Parts: sequence; structure tokens; C-alpha cells
Amino acid sequence: MTDVRPGQLKIYLGAAPGVGKTCRMLDEGRRRAARGADVVVGLVECHDRPHTQAALDAALAQGVGVVERAPSVHRGAEAIELDLDALLARRPEVALVDDLAHANAPGEGRNPRRWQDVDRLLTAGIDVVTTLNIQHLESLNDVVEKITKVPQTETVPDDVVRRAQQIELVDIAPQALRRRMAHGNVYPPRQVDAALAHYFRTGNLTALRQLALLWLADRVDEALKAYRVEHGIGGVWETRERVVVGLTGGPEGDTLIRRAARIADRSAGGELLAVHVTRSDGLAAGTSHASLARQRRLVEDLGGSYHSVVGDDTASALVEFARAENATQLVLGSSRRGRFERFLTGRGTGEAVVEMSGDIDVHTVTHERAGRGTLLPSRRRTLSGPRRVAGPVAGLLLPLALTALLDLDVARGRLNLTSEALLFLLAVVGVACIGGVASAVVAAVTASLLLNYWFMPPTGHFTLGDPNSVVALAVFTSVAATVAAVVDRSLRLSRRSARATAEAETMSSLAGTIVRGGRPVPALLERAREAFGVEAAELVEEPPGTSDPLVTAVPAGDAYLVLRGRPLPSADRRVLAAFAAHVGAAVERARLAEAAAEVEPVKAADRMRTALLRAVGHDLRTPLAAALAAIGSLRSRDLDFSEQDRQELLATADESMTKLNRLVDNLLDMSRLQAGALTLDLRATSLEEVLPPALDSLPVACAVETGSLEEIPEVRADPPLLERVIANLVGNAARHTPPGEKVLVTASALAGRVELRVVDRGPGLPAADRDRVFEPFQRLGDTDNTTGLGLGLALSRGLTEAMDGTLTPEDTPGGGLTMVLSLPCAAHPGPPDGSNRGIAQGACIG
Repeated sequence: MTDVRPGQLKIYLGAAPGVGKTCRMLDEGRRRAARGADVVVGLVECHDRPHTQAALDAALAQGVGVVERAPSVHRGAEAIELDLDALLARRPEVALVDDLAHANAPGEGRNPRRWQDVDRLLTAGIDVVTTLNIQHLESLNDVVEKITKVPQTETVPDDVVRRAQQIELVDIAPQALRRRMAHGNVYPPRQVDAALAHYFRTGNLTALRQLALLWLADRVDEALKAYRVEHGIGGVWETRERVVVGLTGGPEGDTLIRRAARIADRSAGGELLAVHVTRSDGLAAGTSHASLARQRRLVEDLGGSYHSVVGDDTASALVEFARAENATQLVLGSSRRGRFERFLTGRGTGEAVVEMSGDIDVHTVTHERAGRGTLLPSRRRTLSGPRRVAGPVAGLLLPLALTALLDLDVARGRLNLTSEALLFLLAVVGVACIGGVASAVVAAVTASLLLNYWFMPPTGHFTLGDPNSVVALAVFTSVAATVAAVVDRSLRLSRRSARATAEAETMSSLAGTIVRGGRPVPALLERAREAFGVEAAELVEEPPGTSDPLVTAVPAGDAYLVLRGRPLPSADRRVLAAFAAHVGAAVERARLAEAAAEVEPVKAADRMRTALLRAVGHDLRTPLAAALAAIGSLRSRDLDFSEQDRQELLATADESMTKLNRLVDNLLDMSRLQAGALTLDLRATSLEEVLPPALDSLPVACAVETGSLEEIPEVRADPPLLERVIANLVGNAARHTPPGEKVLVTASALAGRVELRVVDRGPGLPAADRDRVFEPFQRLGDTDNTTGLGLGLALSRGLTEAMDGTLTPEDTPGGGLTMVLSLPCAAHPGPPDGSNRGIAQGACIG
């Protein structure tokens, strides 16, 4: 049996439904059929879209075959799935299978996912052309949910998509896709408003489009790297501007980063990469880890990425990193070495990088420290006082004690000169461990003199008769001094490493204290007391007026951090400065939070005061004028009314005074709320409860069409205030709706909130005027000022925000303005099952 060639997979990738993936797939099948290939439609979902159906009809009319789909019943409903067995039996050259991420209905022998069906077709040697939306990629599932607030239950493993031989992006601008949807080319008309308001917002579509473009760009980058490796191409291909900046941890780093960022920004899609080369022993002269941490934050703020590589040859490590990243430009700082230092040490890192860079452009940027010499590390004592005394003493006494021991009768004559010299060398190493290199030199000189006097012939004299003894003594002294220096350096490095580890652990603990929140200032003070081993740590406004060495004070913002109990060495003061900076920042944050908390009640009171003043001029005017007119007419002696007319006037006056009484009661409640004497009656409120009285309260009957509100969840609101907001919005929409058109009121639920949409078909509102429409005394596009002072929308927004809601205007598809009132759900249920989100829904989707 011959091996079957695996089929080829081609995927049309889109950012969202409706971009045209299925039509492109059908066009691809039609073209292949025209070239003589055996192409069949395995499964295509038209979703009642006329353009998709037309593309399917055109493909079938031009030679594309079709395999009948397999019907099945799932949860009492008929489901039409791909008939995999029939397609395998038919064995076409190319199969068109729509919606790669689809979850198949359960059935005997059926794969759970459609991508598994496609995998079976590919294994059988059948080429497959399919479609996929970017939100169904497994790796982007959580990202898409954060953007759209809609979880995706149907996903495809990234590995399946990466194995495709071709991935083609079907792209369309978000505005064009929204127009396509408004024209009814994507969803049925009853779902258009909800879709445009939720998943198909312009921001959502823009973010999904960026995800699709970036994901595909990364795949193209991977393919390019694989091609370069396969063909042994080591040169730089300037397909994208990549700028690498080398950082040393010196003060010039900020300048280099900003210069490199400007270079990267000059080209579209330029990337900034910062790299620091660390020696394999972890040491580097002039490196400030605090500066590196700050520079890393700067790089990330500028949109770049920070990298750290290990290498003893800095120039080679930089060039190798740049080539591995396919960098086009490399930015370095001018050497900090002075002329004399350059004369002694030869070429520096910059010159070496230029020689090795090849086709990578190298920029050498001057800075303040250029040519001024490298910054020397500060001198600090690494030995305690007792050890500094014990070292030289041991350097004198330990060789003497060893001489006395070797001069004993039991030892004399048993050891030769070599063994005796090694014992003295061991003593010198021991002294180096105690007192450092200076003490070791004392011990080496003492040991060489004693070795010469007691053990080298002629003994008892400081003379050497044998030239070999002279050489041996000189070598001994040199080796002793060298070994002592190495041991001393190792001990110093060990102490520095232990110190750095302790500081890192302390700073990590400090950061954890801040991140955990709660009461950071007391926690930081307690952490400082523990870390520095002092009796007390406190924060004071003025520095302590004392010269007591047991008291240490450092600035912490506008205050001072004071430690009491022991004097702190300079090394501890450096870490203490970091503590103080964090304490100062924590104090400032606490102060700002306290100020914000104090201002919030004032802001809320101001909002309610503003709403009160607006309501007095707007809502009281109409019923008061109607009541005065009716009563004035009844009192007029010049007019003779019939009994029916009198009853109508009395009814008008009664109705107006009733409305006036209700408004006054509401305004009094609002004034009490503004004064802090009354709280909002925020409770579970049904839209069915407030919508009818809101429409009845309108002064003029309006043609209003309402969607089904039965399945809309309750909102958390104050019913009288919500009623007034809805009445204002509907009344405003009615004034701008042309004759013969109706105001549409619909509702939907998403992400824990309910959105009430009041839709008119009027002239709409320019984007530049959408903020002005909520300002008092604004009646944009309306010259009729007899119905109020233009405060309705301003009042509505103020009342809505008082109920923790939002009121925003949007364009109505096809023309007009839609006011979107968003309020929180009264109860928040569990996660959704991805069911249909039409005009009315039964749960707030979280």
C-alpha cells in the first residue's frame, strides 16, 4: 500500500463575523474548479446572508460539487453537520469546510470539534480550505474575552492553525463592517442594534483587527526566520526596522534609550530592544542595578522590550544578540574612558562592535560622561574592627608558632624543605582568610624570613648559599602573596554577593508589602525596623534635632524616615534611601486617596444641587403654566363656558397640579439627598414597571414602539428618577423624529449591565456636538424653545450618574440618534452559556 500524501490546509482568517471569509473561500473553490480540480462543498453556513448565498450559487453553477450534510437532532432541535464519512468516500481533491472552530452536535462516531474532522480529511490526502475568526484561537481566548466581555466556548488549538500551509487574512475596516451590518448583510434586522451596541463596537472591532494583524505578522516573521535558517542566510534583511540599544547601567542609559526610540519611531512598525550584557561571574565595573531597573521601566514605557544576556566579551555578545533578532541598527554610547585609559587598554567595546557589525548600522551617541573616565566604586571596609587587628597579629604570630612547632625534636629531620615551605604557604592562606591581603603580605614576608633563617642552609643566618634556595625563596614569596590576594578577592566577592542577595531579598519583601496593599505605611515602617535591626522606625514631619549616632534620618517625600537604636553604615543607608522613597510614595498615595475620599461627597452634592436647579426651571414650567391657564380661564368673567368645557378645564388644572405635586415631592427628596439627609432608594427595578408611567407622563402623545422587556433582568435604580430619565429621553427623541416614524425603545443585557436604547430617525448629531448636547441651555438643531429650556438631557445624565449609570449618544444605523442608558443589573448571575444576545435577554452576561 502506497503512502498517502497529506492534504494541504488553507485558512481564511478574519477579525470578526461578516468580514467576508466564506465568500473568499467559495471564490477560491470556484477558481480551482475552473482550473480542473475536483472541488466539493463539504459544509457552508450562509446564515441567511444574501451575498454569501449568491457566492455559493455561483460556485455551484461553475463546477463546484457538493456533499449533502448529515442531519441530527440535539436537545430537541435539528442540527446539520458535516458528513465526514460521505466526504471521505467521495475523496475529492479539495473540500470547502466552513467555520473551523465549530463544535459538532453529539452523535455516534462524530468528532467533538470540526477541526478534528478537517484533520481526518487532511490525513486522507484531501486538501481543505476553511475559515476562522481570530477570537477562536486558543491562545487569544482570554484576551478576546477581556476586550469583548463575551467568553468563547469554541476554540481551535494554535498548533492546528500553525500547521496550515497558507493563512490569508480577510481584512475590512471596522467602520465598513458596521455599515455592512447596518444594511442587514450580516445579522437579521432584529439583532442589528444589540450587535452594534455590544460585540461590534468600533473599539472592539479595532482591537480584534489588531490582534489578527499582529498574530499573522508573527507567523510571517517565523516563516521568514525559518527560511533564513534553512538557506543559511546570516545577513540582515531589513523587513522591519529593529533598533537595539546597549545598556551598561551607567547614567548615560536614559539618553541612549530615548535616542534609539526616536530612531525606531521614524519607520512604521519599528521595534525597540534594549540589552544589557552581564559577565558570567556576575560582576561589572560601574554597573548600577538601580539605574538598570529604572532604564528597564523607561524602555517598557516607550513600547520596547528589555533583554539581558550573559557574555564575557561584551562586543561579541551585543553583535550576536543583534543578529539573532535581525536588528537593523545598534545604538551605543561613547566610551567613558579617558585618553590615557584608552591608550593603556586599547580599543573599547564601541570600536569592536563597529568592526564586527557587518551590515548592521552602528550609532555612537555622545553623552555627559563621554571621555571622563569610568566611575569608580566607592571604597568601603569589608572587615570588622577585630579582624583588622587580628590579621596583622596573626601574620606575625602564626609563622612564628609554625617555626617553633617544626623546630621540635619530633619534627626536625622528618620533613624536607619543600614540605616546610608548603606548611608556611598554608599559614599565609589562613592569615589571608582572617585579615585580608595586607595581613597576608605581612605573613608572607615573616614566613619567608623564618624559612630562610631556620630551614635553608646555612641555617641561623639570613643568607643563602645555594642559588636554588634563592629561587625557591623568591617563588615562595611570590606564590604566597598571589594566593593571599586571590583568597582575599574571593572573600570580598563572597561578602558582596551575600550583601547583594540580602539587599535583593529585602527589596523584594518591600515590593511585596506595597503590592499587598492594606495599610502600607505601618507595614513599611515595621519592615524597616526588622530589616535594619533597630529599636524603632517612625515617620516625622521635621528632621530630629540631634547628633546622636544611634539616630538615622533620611528624607521620605515631604517627611523624614527616622530609625533609632544603632548607627547605620553607608551601605545600609543606600538601602534605607530606597525604603524611604517607597514610604514617601505610600504616604503620598494615602494622602491623595484621603483627599479623593473627602472630595467625592462634595462632588456628589454638587451634582445633585445642579440637578435640582435644572429641574426647577425645566420640569415645573409645563404643569404650572397649564394649571395657571386653566384656572385663569375659569375665573374670567368675560368668558361663558359650558359645563363640559368647565369640566375639561378643571381636569386640566387637576392633572397639572398632580404632576406639579409629584415633581415637587421628587425635588424635595433630591434636595434632601444633596444635603445628605436622604439616600437614594436604589432597589431592584423592572423596566416594565417604569416604562409605562414614563410614557404616560409625556405632555404630548408620542408614537413609541417598544421591544419585549419580559426577559430583561431587573436593574438597580431609583424608580421615580429612572421614570423621569426615560420620559426625558423619549420626549427628546419624539421631538426629532419625522412624522410617520416611531420612537423605538429596546433593551438588552451584557456584562452585568442593562442597556435601554431610545432610537429616533431624526437628523442625527455630529460627533463634535455630542458633549455639548448634555450642557444646560443647549437645544442643538432645534429652534423651538417653547417646550423647555434645553435642560432635559443634562438633567437625565445627572440623574443617571447618581444611580451609577451612564448615558451616551450613538449613531442610529440608517440615520438618526440613539441614546444608550446603561444601568447595573440588580442581581449578577453566573457565566453565560453563549446563548443568543438579541434585543431582549433574560440574564446579565458577566
